[in-house]
Amino acid sequence: MKRRELLKYLSVAPAGAALPLGGFAMPAPKKDYITELGLRSFINAAGTYTAMTASLMYPEVMEAINAVSKSYVMLDEVQDKVGERIAKICRAEAATVTAGCWSAMVLGTAGVLTGTDLKKIAQLPRLDGMKSVVLVQKSHNSGYVHALTNTGVRIVEIETLEELHKAINEQTAMLWFLNAHANLGKISHEEWVAAGKKHGVPTMIDIAADVPPVENLWRFNEMGFDLVCISGGKALRGPQSAGILMGRKDLIKAARLSAPPRGGTIGRGMKVNKEEIVGMLAALEKYVSIDHDKEWKDWMNQVEYIAAQAKQRKGIQTEIVIPPLANHTPTLNIQWSTGDISLKPAELQLALRNGAPSIEVLANDKGISLTVFMLREGEYKIVAKRILEELKKSA
Repeated sequence: MKRRELLKYLSVAPAGAALPLGGFAMPAPKKDYITELGLRSFINAAGTYTAMTASLMYPEVMEAINAVSKSYVMLDEVQDKVGERIAKICRAEAATVTAGCWSAMVLGTAGVLTGTDLKKIAQLPRLDGMKSVVLVQKSHNSGYVHALTNTGVRIVEIETLEELHKAINEQTAMLWFLNAHANLGKISHEEWVAAGKKHGVPTMIDIAADVPPVENLWRFNEMGFDLVCISGGKALRGPQSAGILMGRKDLIKAARLSAPPRGGTIGRGMKVNKEEIVGMLAALEKYVSIDHDKEWKDWMNQVEYIAAQAKQRKGIQTEIVIPPLANHTPTLNIQWSTGDISLKPAELQLALRNGAPSIEVLANDKGISLTVFMLREGEYKIVAKRILEELKKSA
């Protein structure tokens, strides 16, 4: 197209029309679905909560998802190949990608109950001819046990190591351990595993939000747990609807017989597509390659900066705490007395949520708490600025 013809075309072309370039149309502008749908996006200083859509996937994960989306593959084959790579990284005998940590627990329990018996697999959650009890420490008996009872098992609570040994009988299918409550129970990881080995009963551990530290990816496999379940969309920053089940090769093989693409099974609805499977691998590979010491220092610098900014308001106290289990990252508590500052914690939380940009933090009776490990570059300064602004507004 000559220059004069191009100018003529521009004068009559509709706004936004794609112009030919080297024989190809220029790509149309990408749609902004967040704006189009009227959704509120926010700076996530709260953490990897499911309701807040957990974490943002690494660019490498999206690249893997987009690349795989352009080809057909057999679902079992991609699970085989990805499982081998994940198992090697996590130092497990075998692994498979699941529809979240919950799905990993359901499928893992199913594998323990049925083995590779296709008749038993088809009859779950009816346990005729199968073991039916899972032992759990009383302090670990939280809502997450519903993943196990989906298979039809009954939960039996114990408290001491002596009670555990006495409770194991011919109906005991599995011993389940909730890592987030490890410090609340009377039986340690090592004692739990040893009891399972002694009685020939498989042990499973839920470590849904227990990375960092990165070492937890293989710590419990090396400790001897038969099955380890973890979320993929929290600190690993893979697809939110993905997770990993890893452990003994025979149990992973059995668990997959209750998973898609097979029908007529308890796990048929727990479908993980090829994009999520490969995306989970990409996330794991990225995560283990990070300089975690540097990352930790960056987090500490950021929470310290926010704390220093908040303390410019008279009457503010700050404390940096590190949860020993689950979401093991620097957490900043900002507290004050309502006698010094009339603003209530929930009011500050709401003001940050309704501000521009919107920011999510957690509120409690004494103040607010926040984390920085889900923040994007430079957002910690925005969080600090907005908190101080709102605190200064209050009498």
